[in-house]
Amino acid sequence: MKIASFNINGIKARLPALLDWLKDAEPDVAVLQEIKTVDAGFPREVFEELGYNVETHGQKSFNGVAILSKLPLEDVTRGLPGDDHDEQARYIEATVMGDKAVRICGLYLPNGNPVPGPKYDYKLAWMERLRARASELLLQEEPFLMTGDFNIIPQPEDAAKPDAWREDALFRAESREAWRRIINLGFTDAFRAQNSAPEQYTFWDFQRGAWQRNDGIRIDHFLLSPQCADLLVETGIDKEVRGGERPSDHVPIWVNLAA
Repeated sequence: MKIASFNINGIKARLPALLDWLKDAEPDVAVLQEIKTVDAGFPREVFEELGYNVETHGQKSFNGVAILSKLPLEDVTRGLPGDDHDEQARYIEATVMGDKAVRICGLYLPNGNPVPGPKYDYKLAWMERLRARASELLLQEEPFLMTGDFNIIPQPEDAAKPDAWREDALFRAESREAWRRIINLGFTDAFRAQNSAPEQYTFWDFQRGAWQRNDGIRIDHFLLSPQCADLLVETGIDKEVRGGERPSDHVPIWVNLAA
C-alpha cells in the first residue's frame, strides 16, 4: 500500500499539478492538506474518475484536509478531539481497508507564527491534543499512522539554514519539545528511519529563490505506530514535483507498507 502526503496549497490553483503527480506516482492513498475550499467546492469527480474514494474536511479559503483512496475507507471522522470550539479544518481520520487495515490520521498542524502570541499558543495546544489522540489510538495496538504538514522542523539537519529558523514557531525549542513528546510515545519517523542523509526537504518558500538555492526544510512527515512501523517497506520524497508548472511550495512524501 503506497500512502502519500501532499500539502497542495489550494486545490483550485494546483489541480493540474496534482493530477499529473497522481497519474505518475499512482499512490493508493493520497492525504492532502491546505485544500482551501469547503467540501462542496472540492472537485471530487475528477478524482473519482481516477478510481479514488474521496473524503474531505474543508474550510472556505483556508486550511482543509482530504483523503483520496483507491481502497475502501471506513469509520471516517473529522476534527481533532479535545476542543469543541475549534472551527479550523485541520484533521481527518479514516481506516484504509487493504490486506491489513491501517488507520490514517491526516493533519495540517498550525504554523504558529508570529511568536509569541495567540497563534503560537494555539499551535502548542493543538499539539497537546494530537498527543492525547495518539495515546488513545496506541492503546488499540493496531497499525495506524499520522501524516501531513506538521509545520515542525525536527532537527537542525532538516533545514538548509537552521540558524535562520531558531526563533520561528517551526523550530523553537518549545515546538520541538512538543514534537518529541509525541514521538516518544513510541512512534517512528518513517523517512528518517530509512534515510539519514542531509538536504532532504519537503518545502521551499516561493520567495528569495529558495527552490533554486535548495534552501529548504523538512516539515511534512509520517509518524508510524509500532504495528505500522513493522509494515514499512520504503519511503521517499518526490522532490522533482517542486520544479513543475505552478507547483505547491511543498512536495509529496510517501511510504510503502506491506498492507
